[in-house]
Amino acid sequence: MHLSKAIVAAFFSVVLLRGTLAYYGQLTPTFYDKTCPNVSSIIRHVITETLVSDPRIGASLIRLHFHDCFVNEAAGNNNSARGFEVVDRMKALLESACPATVSCADILAIAAEESVVLVS
Repeated sequence: MHLSKAIVAAFFSVVLLRGTLAYYGQLTPTFYDKTCPNVSSIIRHVITETLVSDPRIGASLIRLHFHDCFVNEAAGNNNSARGFEVVDRMKALLESACPATVSCADILAIAAEESVVLVS
């Protein structure tokens, strides 16, 4: 009987903790205000620069946001993802400005958001 109570208590602790962590881990417009205040402007600058020579890069970055994990690509996706070099440039600039702070997933999310604003 004690084991059952311990399992139930552990389960509820994990659920409550997970909910708390999920809440604090959300990417919001102010998430990097203190740790990397220029994150959006750095990403926006790279996109703006790239749009001059590649007007499709906005759409490509939006697509990368939704397809950032191309493990064992489906035939229809072969060679269709593009813009990785642009994301690499963003990551390099962000690492220089704010080392070990902005994740690649967040770069893709912010790049997709900035792309919508810049190309609309």
